Amino acid sequence: CLDIFSKENTTFKNKKQRENPTPFNMATIGLVKECLLALKDRTGSSLPAINKWLENEKKVTIKKHVMRAALKKGVEAGTLIPVKASYKLSPEAKNPPKKKAAAPKKKDAATKKKVAP
Repeated sequence: CLDIFSKENTTFKNKKQRENPTPFNMATIGLVKECLLALKDRTGSSLPAINKWLENEKKVTIKKHVMRAALKKGVEAGTLIPVKASYKLSPEAKNPPKKKAAAPKKKDAATKKKVAP
């Protein structure tokens, strides 16, 4: 009996892919976010407008089913908001998460002694 789900039976291009398969590539949603930030449309940008921007600026064409899946995943994650036939970024996605400020360095009292005259 041949086990079709075993790791040995799957075909990968190289050994590194076999050891660390990535479950999902977020490149498309990243491009969509960048596009929506660049277009700055208050009511959202339509799918043809997003595709046109990607072709002109990034020189990339994305297939319909891949774009639709990325937009759906973005809506489910809460980074995109669907508006009629357009999409816009949510307020959380517009502002990137702020990095926590490093704790202020404590000044050692021993290093700075005042000498009385």
